[in-house]
Amino acid sequence: MSNDVRVDLSALDEVIRRLWRLLDDMDKAGTTSKYDTEIPMDAFGQTCYFTESGDLHAAQGEMKTKIEKIIKQLHELIDDFSTKTSHVRDKYNDKEHEIKTSVGGDSGGSTDKALK
Repeated sequence: MSNDVRVDLSALDEVIRRLWRLLDDMDKAGTTSKYDTEIPMDAFGQTCYFTESGDLHAAQGEMKTKIEKIIKQLHELIDDFSTKTSHVRDKYNDKEHEIKTSVGGDSGGSTDKALK
């Protein structure tokens, strides 16, 4: 009975590709939250008519900052996971290549040393 574990490198490649797409989407969300969500003060009304307009504008600014921070943290988390997944994939690939080489897998059969 063999206890060998086989890793599907193509599945890891797909995970890495999906993480990169997700990072791209997070970049777009970060840009949108930073530059396309600013609401001008006058959108909340004139302070002489609507005294809470300043409070609303300040609350919107605070929420905008929180959203930007959340998106940044998510981006860092996904980037970290993507990098670690790539490293794991590379190590599995290197080990697989090392094993194939040690048993003559790259030459299509036995090595010269095995024939002597």
